[in-house]
Amino acid sequence: MAFAISTLIGCGGDSGGDAGGVAGVRADRPSFDGARAFRDLMTQVEFGPRVPGTDGHAAQLAWMTEQLGALADTVILDAFSHTTLQSDELELTNVLARFGGVGGIGEPDRRRVLLLAHWDTRPRSERSLLAEDRETPLPGANDGASGVAVLMELARMFAEKAPPTGVDLLFVDGEDYGPTTADMFLGARNYVDTRSAGDAPIFAILLDMVGDKDPRFPIEGYSSQYAPQVAQRIWGIAAELGYGRYFPIEVGQSVNDDHVPLNQAGVPTVDIIDFDYGPQNSLWHTIDDTPENTSAGTLRIVGEVVAEVVYRSR
Repeated sequence: MAFAISTLIGCGGDSGGDAGGVAGVRADRPSFDGARAFRDLMTQVEFGPRVPGTDGHAAQLAWMTEQLGALADTVILDAFSHTTLQSDELELTNVLARFGGVGGIGEPDRRRVLLLAHWDTRPRSERSLLAEDRETPLPGANDGASGVAVLMELARMFAEKAPPTGVDLLFVDGEDYGPTTADMFLGARNYVDTRSAGDAPIFAILLDMVGDKDPRFPIEGYSSQYAPQVAQRIWGIAAELGYGRYFPIEVGQSVNDDHVPLNQAGVPTVDIIDFDYGPQNSLWHTIDDTPENTSAGTLRIVGEVVAEVVYRSR
């Protein structure tokens, strides 16, 4: 996951609510299974680091392809290469799973929603306290596995009951290689550069670092700037579902992340991100980004909000 740029102050709203119950009317849809999503998180971490070129990276790609192949209408593997500033040769793959909304002769409905998360992990844990741990690849329970886990469970929901509009799930590779942003967000940039003309989603939601045990998701700064109507919709629905305390209606940090290339390409994209992982963000990019610091309950909260947004989209 990327870097915070600045802190913005936003206007407030009712940030009350409780994860214990659903306050508003929910769309006709399946429930999000947080426990099953957490098992998906564990599975990914058990593969080992998912750094491009490693066995864990290959195992994760095979697992996602198999799982999504049994659920989605179409699965597209988009392989591409990148040479880093350090002359590392990376072989990368974006995975696109398409659900519903197909009209005409094999042509996707132009009214589609895009949900995305990165599936790779960082090759170093440079913020670890001990110097000897800083070259250890990131475990990536929250920063990598959490967003994928939510998307995988949403895929099961979409297979069980089709949403009212077409949905694309995009698993982007090469988001976190680094060490600088010149060699990050590679999958998102590739998606923007290679998607077919006219095949832009109506809006997109990025899920990054969505598994923290102590969740708080203010509106990310660039999301507020470039996709304010989408952000208003998401945070309003979160409040209706009783999750306002976790989705406060206030503008937080601006984070350089996969949503930036999409917004620059004209796709209104919101980043749902908790950029305060552990006290004073002490777990981010450390060897302690492990499953015990994440929560099935948080995955469920995020999954329920995103599912509600999709199932209300027409």
